Amino acid sequence: MILSIIIPCFNEENTILEILEKVNFQRKAFNIQIIVSDDGSTDNTLTLLQKNPHLYDILIKNKINLGKGAAIISAKSQIKGDIILIQDADLEYDPNDYVKLLEPVLRFKADVVMGSRLSAPPFTRVYYFWHKFGNKFITLLFNIFNNTTFTDIYSCYILFKSDLLKAEDLLTNGWEQQAEILSPSKIKNHNQILVGEIKVRIP
Repeated sequence: MILSIIIPCFNEENTILEILEKVNFQRKAFNIQIIVSDDGSTDNTLTLLQKNPHLYDILIKNKINLGKGAAIISAKSQIKGDIILIQDADLEYDPNDYVKLLEPVLRFKADVVMGSRLSAPPFTRVYYFWHKFGNKFITLLFNIFNNTTFTDIYSCYILFKSDLLKAEDLLTNGWEQQAEILSPSKIKNHNQILVGEIKVRIP
């Protein structure tokens, strides 16, 4: 099994090399393909990437900033893996969680797995009230309209089988794309797929 990891980035000069080193460490456990999609960075992100090609397999360079979703669409055509995982470049989420994200796939043949920061952790971070309220409200609306029970649809981590979705099927270019990917109207044979959610480390 090949795990294709898409890392969209925009002006991440302070963290891009460190996150790539952490992702590369996962090669000890998984057969992974690392695709970095730079979304028109205006700082030194692209320079750092070009000086360190050993840290990734493919580098995609968007000339202008179009949004996280656009960076993911740009990378989709380069996918070689059976499973796609989206990894943010800002160190908020820990690649050591890959083993937990893949467990529902390996044990239960899950087709889609979401990470959740709000799923009954043994300890919890105190968030800004309106950030947490907004997240829960958006998640609630998504669940009502799609008859689902997600707890955190805008957690960074989402993993899904590569044959479930084509890049040309995606319409959104921003952060809202994650909800689009999870929408039953986007994933073919949605009623037949198994969707899981796992707890991820608290930033």
